[in-house]
Parts: sequence; structure tokens; C-alpha cells
Amino acid sequence: MQYFPRLKILLQSKLFILISLIFIVLYIIIFTKVITYESIYDDISFIKGKLISYLIDGNKLKMTIKGEEKIEATYYIQNKSEKAYLEQNLIIGSTIMVKGTTNNPLHATIPNTFDYNKYLYQHHIYKTLEVDTLEITSDTSWLNLIKTKVNHKIAKIGNTSPYLYALILGETAYIDNDVYQDYQKNGTTHLFAVSGMHITAFALFIRKILDKLHFKKKLSNIFVVIFLIFYMFLIGFTPSVLRGGLFFIFLLINKECKIHLNNKIVLYLLFYSLVLINPFYVYDLGFIYSFLTSFGLLLFAPKITGNYFIKLIKVSTIAFLFSFPITIANFYEINLMTIINNVIIVPFVTVFLFPLTLLTFIFPFLSIILELGIIILENISAFLNIFEVSLVVPKIGFIFIFLYYFFIYLIYKIHFKYTLLIIMLVIGYKIKPYLDSNSYVYFLDVGQGDSSLLVGKNQSYVVLIDTGGKISYDTEDWKKQNKVYDAATNTITFLHSLGITKIDLLIGTHGDIDHLGYAPKIMEEIKVENVWLNNNSINELEKNILNKVSTNSFDKLHIFNLNHEIKEDENDSSLVLYFLIDKISFLIMGDAPKEIERKIISKYFLEADIIKIGHHGSKTSSDELFLTEINPSYAIISAGRNNRYSHPHKETLDTLNKLKITTLNTQEKGSIVYTIKDTIKNIKFYPP
Repeated sequence: MQYFPRLKILLQSKLFILISLIFIVLYIIIFTKVITYESIYDDISFIKGKLISYLIDGNKLKMTIKGEEKIEATYYIQNKSEKAYLEQNLIIGSTIMVKGTTNNPLHATIPNTFDYNKYLYQHHIYKTLEVDTLEITSDTSWLNLIKTKVNHKIAKIGNTSPYLYALILGETAYIDNDVYQDYQKNGTTHLFAVSGMHITAFALFIRKILDKLHFKKKLSNIFVVIFLIFYMFLIGFTPSVLRGGLFFIFLLINKECKIHLNNKIVLYLLFYSLVLINPFYVYDLGFIYSFLTSFGLLLFAPKITGNYFIKLIKVSTIAFLFSFPITIANFYEINLMTIINNVIIVPFVTVFLFPLTLLTFIFPFLSIILELGIIILENISAFLNIFEVSLVVPKIGFIFIFLYYFFIYLIYKIHFKYTLLIIMLVIGYKIKPYLDSNSYVYFLDVGQGDSSLLVGKNQSYVVLIDTGGKISYDTEDWKKQNKVYDAATNTITFLHSLGITKIDLLIGTHGDIDHLGYAPKIMEEIKVENVWLNNNSINELEKNILNKVSTNSFDKLHIFNLNHEIKEDENDSSLVLYFLIDKISFLIMGDAPKEIERKIISKYFLEADIIKIGHHGSKTSSDELFLTEINPSYAIISAGRNNRYSHPHKETLDTLNKLKITTLNTQEKGSIVYTIKDTIKNIKFYPP
């Protein structure tokens, strides 16, 4: 017997779908775009609130605290004993008092890269807090105590703890960064984000136990629902977990109440409910991936036939197709071997590693066996990356995404041959940069360092001058962080967003870390054809670069070096580069000091429209006579925010101001982009 027949007819009617879709789109626009939200906290704040989540990575403690509003707080642990105290006493849900300085989270300062400000805003966090002092003041609920005890138990298990965090709690921060990047490359990180697979496995496991204990079906279902709600609480009600857990519960209700709604409608109703609760979910990548791949699998479910491996290939292919535009829209790169990689890795994780992880949590002595399984998994992952076939697609927009899913609809409704339309769409966007008749010069914000990118019209050449870099210092083991911000990753992502997979020429003005430190990592991901270094003695960093590429036969853009000094000091030997792009002249000073500047104007008669100021605006560079002779319209300074050298120096800024030269500083402007076609067409800053 079917209950609620009228409800079924209503919910599955095309009119209901159309009206509800129009409403939800307007709802999302109003609550995420029209209405804006701001923080109520002052610059210096004392905050008392509930600890929602935390992560200890080396000497860095990151916390989300809910006071009058949510705030993301960072505290640097003072010593080893304090770290041990915090690991033992920090409890989710406890009251915590912190004092420090609030900041506005930074927007992306390199185009098309991760925007931390936007990410936090979409999670209702409008300020960050640099914590000076913290105090844990009270206990928490028994549910939060259980949650904390689970975390503590996992932490004590040992070498396999990172995978228990990942597979049971969906927390991947503890997996070694290099290993996790291997999973990212082969497209299998979804296995470590708690999703429908984990939820279903848990639910079926609980149900089997209850069946063995001869529980009645209705009572068994109630227990399963209670467990899933608790498990979602344990994970933290993340969007992808909510999709997995609530979809299972919705399907259970649909079946037990004999509503008999189509599973796609059930998924749609779940999507609708969650977006009504929090419209910002539509910007969460986990939420998007989860719903799109689930919808794709439900849509093509009748075609998922055959033996286990045939079904697995079909499931992997459908998931790949439905997630493809979201992946390239955010990362601009996808491994075409992802389908095969999942066919190999998914059975190993789902059949062996995931159940063993659960058993290890209950019986920690099994950690030895789990460790062996992890070694096998990591080696399989590294091996598969040897066969990586990377497809880079420049930045796409709404039109691409709309056409892509329209073509998927044609495949579903008519014939698989419409896959050719998707291929043609991708090829069209691949060649788009080669049809751009503008040239571009990017002065990238790489913090306390230098990096400039030259892209010729129709992408006829790509030249990267310096890469930036961050000096690392030896530190005690307890302070070492697994996840460390690396601007090289942003540079690689940015290059991919332009469709760049090859650098024609990499120039290192000199061998200091802040100018060439990121070069080795960039060269691992982006092919470099030619390298040009200064004439000074070669240091270890430069040797590493020359071991990869040593040729210098680039002739697509005439770049002249104006400094041929060979001295002990790297700055004195820094390349000084002069070149023309169309009718616009550029002068890149590297870290050349005033002595070198005076020698240049004594040898050469030249002017430059745009000058990259030497040595990040230090007072050791930017001689007034030199700048007067060069007579630039624009001066670019690349320096890190709150850098310890106090760059740029007031003396340099005063000189530039005196000469009425328009000065643009990456500290204030972020990345600076000149678009050139005969003249300077426009200047853009990131963030705008």
C-alpha cells in the first residue's frame, strides 16, 4: 500500500520542480549576494566563546570559536609542555577565553587562486584573530566529551593515526603533505572525505549487528538513524557528510512510509532542505561534488550493469564526468587517468583499508597490519602518478558549465556520441589563450620576494622572471608543521588558470631564496624550456635548477641584461633586465644596489615606462639620480606584508614621491597586471 499518494504526485510534478527551482535560486542570490554580512568585533578583542573545532599542527594551533559570532583564531604554542597541555585539555564545546588582534582575512592576491576571505565568509566567519593569550575556562557536554575522547584515542594509536583521522573523521590535515599531493594528482582524495560510501558502510555494519541480535526491523532502523545523526555530529555536520547521512535517512523514510518517491526527487528534496537552512552551502566544494556525483549515479543507474569491476569502471566514469567541470573550474587541471586510478584504489580502500581502520580504532594492536596496508596504498598511489596524463584547461565560466551539463543531458537522453560535443567544448577553451591578441605583464604578490610573468600575444611566449621563495629555518621536531603555506602552489595554479603548461624562459636575477626559492617546485609541475641565471658563482639552489634545465636559446622576446658585474655579493651581481613589449619599455632591477644603478646610467642612455624597483624598496637601491634619468611612469615594489626588513623604506618612497612617479606596491595592491596592445590598455590589481 502506498501512503501520501497526492504528496508523491505533487513532489514529482514538473511544475513543482520549476517553481521551487526559481524560488531557491532567488533565495540564494538574496541571502548570499544581496545581503552582506560584517563582523562586530573590534581590532583588538577579548573573546569568550565555545570551541567549535581545533587543529594542532606543530607549534600552530588553529581554532574556530563561537562567541558573539564565529571567528578563526591562530595561536603559536610557546613550548613543548604547553603543547602537551593543550593536546590533553582542549575539548570541543568547552568555553575558551582568548585575547589578541583581529584582522580582515586576505583575499586572493594572485589571480584565480584560493580566496581565504571568501572561503571564511561563506562559513560565516568575517574576522581572524592572532591570539596572544588563551584560557580554557569550563567543561562541556557529554556528547562533546565523547567527540574529544574519540580524537584523543585516535591520536594515541601512533603512526596510523593520520589515516584514522582521515577515514573515520574526514580530517586529512595529518596526512603527510607530499603523500596527500599524490592522492590529489591521481584523483582519489574523495576517499578521505567522509561521504556516502562511509555512511553506507557504517549503516550496513550497524544493521548487520542488530540483525544478528534479532532486533525488529523498525527498531533497527531507529538505531541506525540515531547512530548516523551521532556520527554526523562527530564529524561536525560538514556539507558532504550531511548529504551522505541525511540521504540515507531520507531514503529510509521514503521506503518505510511507502511514499515511493523517485530517488532523484529524494536527493533534490534533500538539496533543497539543506540550501534553505544554509544557502552558502552551494559554494562549498564538498557539497557540490557530493550532490553532482550522486545525481549522476542516480541518473545513469540503469546503465550501471555487469560484474563488479565493470560496474566500478562505469561508476568511476560517471563520477568523473559529473565532477569534471567543477574540478577544472577550481583547479584548472585534471588527471585523465582518474577513472583507472579509482578502479584500482577504491576496492583496496573500501574492501580492505577502511574496515581495517575501523577495527584498528576498536583494537589498536591491529595498527601494525594497518600500517602495512597504508604503505601499500601510498606506494600504489605514487606508482600510478608515473602514468599521470594531466589536462590543463584555462579558467572557465558559467557558459562552459551550462553547455557541459547540457551535453551530458543529450548523452543521457539521446546517445553517447554527444560526448564529442564535450571534447570539442574542452578543446575550444584550451585554444582560447592562443586567440588573445593582448600581451600581459604580471607582477605577482609572492610575499617578501620577487616574481614577474610575461605572456606574449597569442601566448607566443611565456617568461617567468624570478619565482619568489621563503627562507626556512631548522626547528625542533615538535614545532614542525605538516601544512605550511607555499606561494609556489599559488603560482602553479595561476599559470594553469591561464592555460600555461610550459615556461619558455625562466630567469633568475640572482640566487637568493626570495627570488628563486620556489623554482624547483614550479619546475616539477610546469615544463621549463630555458634557464638564464646571473654570471656569479652557482649556489646549491641554482645547481638544482641547472640539473633540470641548462639551455638558453630563447629568442622570442629581446631581453637585455645591463649588469655584468661578478662580485661576491649576490645583489651586486643581480641581473638588471631591459625589454620592450610592443611600445612599452620595462626595467627589472632585481636586487641591484645604488652603485650598480649609477654604473648603468653611465653606460647606457635609456628610459623605461615601468620599473620594478630594486631590492623590494630597500634604501640601498633607487638612487634619485638614477630614477631621474630613467624617468618611469610607474614604479613597482614587491614586498611582503609586515616584513621584518620594513621594506619598502621611507627614504625610497620619499624619493619616488618627490619625482612624482606613480608607485604600486604588492603589499597594498596584491598582484599587479598590465594589459598591453601597443600601449597600456589597462592596469588591474588582485584583489580588485
